[in-house]
Amino acid sequence: MEFKNLGLNNKVLKSIEALNFEKPSEIQEQMIPLILSGKDIIGQAQTGTGKTLAFAASILSKIDVTTNVTKAIILTPTRELAIQVCEEFESLNKDSNFDVLAIYGGSSIEKQIDALRRGVDIVVGTPGRIMDLIKRKKLLLDNLEFFVLDEADEMLNMGFLEDIEDIFKKTNEEKQVLMLSATMPREIKLLATKYMKKDYEHILIKSESKTSNNVEQYYYIVNEKTRLEALCRVLDLKNSKRTIIFCATKRECDELLTNLSLKGYKAEAMHGDITQDMRIKALDRFKKNSFKVLIATDVAARGIHVDNIECVINYKLPQDYESYIHRIGRTGRAGNVGEAINLVNNRDLKFLQGIEKFASCKINKQELPTKEEIIKIKYENILKTALEISNEEKEEAMEYVRDLNKGDLLSLSCSLLKMFVDKEIGSNLEQNLDVKEDHVRNVKSGYVRVFITIGTKDRLKKGSLLDFLKAETGINKDCFKNIEVLSTFTFIDVDEKVLDEFAKKIQNKKFNNRIIRIERAKRQR
Repeated sequence: MEFKNLGLNNKVLKSIEALNFEKPSEIQEQMIPLILSGKDIIGQAQTGTGKTLAFAASILSKIDVTTNVTKAIILTPTRELAIQVCEEFESLNKDSNFDVLAIYGGSSIEKQIDALRRGVDIVVGTPGRIMDLIKRKKLLLDNLEFFVLDEADEMLNMGFLEDIEDIFKKTNEEKQVLMLSATMPREIKLLATKYMKKDYEHILIKSESKTSNNVEQYYYIVNEKTRLEALCRVLDLKNSKRTIIFCATKRECDELLTNLSLKGYKAEAMHGDITQDMRIKALDRFKKNSFKVLIATDVAARGIHVDNIECVINYKLPQDYESYIHRIGRTGRAGNVGEAINLVNNRDLKFLQGIEKFASCKINKQELPTKEEIIKIKYENILKTALEISNEEKEEAMEYVRDLNKGDLLSLSCSLLKMFVDKEIGSNLEQNLDVKEDHVRNVKSGYVRVFITIGTKDRLKKGSLLDFLKAETGINKDCFKNIEVLSTFTFIDVDEKVLDEFAKKIQNKKFNNRIIRIERAKRQR
């Protein structure tokens, strides 16, 4: 199947050809004809499979440029994603002349109002700013042809359900509704039942793994003393044009940026304390290859859809499995090959095993690169780059070396090569990075590993959990071991003598308005 067989108009096909896309992905092949036929659709597929191009190309092929009203609205969970989706529309709009506007908080609302007053065909934005403009009666949705929820699962995770429903109610009835999502939580199905036509189509592109087959995943064993140096060796070995490094906190981002900058790496950071304007500019510089390494937290990285990310590095593992999948989904997109590298200590190994089972993927152990490996790859890369310089570009330098004899030329070449290699290496290659790997220990005899559906998002900590369990069950705190509080759930080892009593007294109770569900962990450590 080729794009020209899907029913898209010639102007859009011309833009797709200019983008060098040869064949549609599976989700594009299935979605585009159905959208063009007028169907409401849920499109479910992994991140990076081309869902955005599928709906953008279809919308641009269907709407009429001559009417001066808003014809399509696309809701996104983050400002960054709104910009990315807007750019996708623009890349397909080279010959179509539609007006596309990104609307989000943190930018001038007056400029957005002026643009709406002049007339905008397609609006892409975040729910908060969209609601604001609707209330001001500056954004009118009476003539919509398309209503799109992009990354619907992420929008629901971020608590936008009420805003989404409020915006739905402000729209006309005669419109197509499209929902794009990587996962299919119950709330999306309820939204579909409530707001989509009864004959809506659910397109599901299944994958054996929840992570892309184009991403090679592996880990290195480190400890806190060797973590930074291990990261530097990985960066030196890979020499990727674009790398994203994920950190756990804003402070960790800033500290890592300082340390890498001191070692000569071109890097910038993105986290919640950095203004929206600065984040947008940083993303733009990253796309233009002004620097190679972007250091980010999970919150700041939402909506980062930069092409050709060669490598994602988890400087610290995330708190939950879904975040891991979201992180490494930044690489291996649109058919490209990527790497996901994890720096882990011995305590992380059981969590890594959990990720493998949850995502149906394999994360292999590798040994950290040696001094000899890094030096060899640096010499080879610099030699390759130097030999690719054209004769015209070398002409200016020729006059400085043309009178040197063979011995001097050899000495000069070696000296310059050594200077470049030394400059390129930020690692301390003399540091010993050997860390012994512990085997994952089993649950203590007489205890059972239990899964509980509350976590840090419910403002849960180990201490507050123990106090809660004691208050609700009367069971001594000594009966609970190895508590592991993650983002949306918690693992805990429970003395099997009190397991039935514990489950009976806690099941379906509420913690901070969240109903608790308990079950035996599928994998005992």
